[in-house]
Amino acid sequence: MSSTEQTLTRAEAVPLSLRGPAPVSVVAGYGFWLFLLSDVVIFAALFAAYAVLSGESAGGPTATDLFDKRHELIETACLLASSVTCGFGSLAVQSEERSGTYRWMAITFLLGTAFLWLEVHEFSHMLSIGAGPTRSAFLSAFFTLVGTHGLHVTLGLCWLIVMLLQVATLGFRPMVRRRFFCFALFWHALDIVWIGVFTIVYLGGHL
Repeated sequence: MSSTEQTLTRAEAVPLSLRGPAPVSVVAGYGFWLFLLSDVVIFAALFAAYAVLSGESAGGPTATDLFDKRHELIETACLLASSVTCGFGSLAVQSEERSGTYRWMAITFLLGTAFLWLEVHEFSHMLSIGAGPTRSAFLSAFFTLVGTHGLHVTLGLCWLIVMLLQVATLGFRPMVRRRFFCFALFWHALDIVWIGVFTIVYLGGHL
């Protein structure tokens, strides 16, 4: 047996856990999945709090009085459409198509911004009629749940700007493609959470 074969045999005998540090892509991917799972736990707790407090209006306005399904449908359409364009943008990143990446991600940014504008408009209207988070337990739970999701969307848009700047300066290095993949996972996760918000909070409020 040659020395090379002996070296390979000895290496194979060492457990995988003792063969050295894992690649950066594995560590980053594992860490990002842990981050997403922690976010799932946070939103699960907020959904549970809303489910318990949704009927505690303290004699103030209820969900039926406040929510306009047409307005929320437009919000939902914007966010779901942004998930589609984000998917096309991710494909452009993997293909290293700079123009396609800029085009699809710019549309994603505009749709996300439209979603946030509609949400801020809804919040400002509710505050103007005295339906703020301090009015009742129901409104406190509503503003906390929906506002937390809106904060995540805002951070996602800031992240997208940073990623586009990295494409402009660094190109499509493996690091940049990996970060874009993480961003796409984050953005799609926000869409899934919003479907829960739309179903439980807005549609449930009209039942």
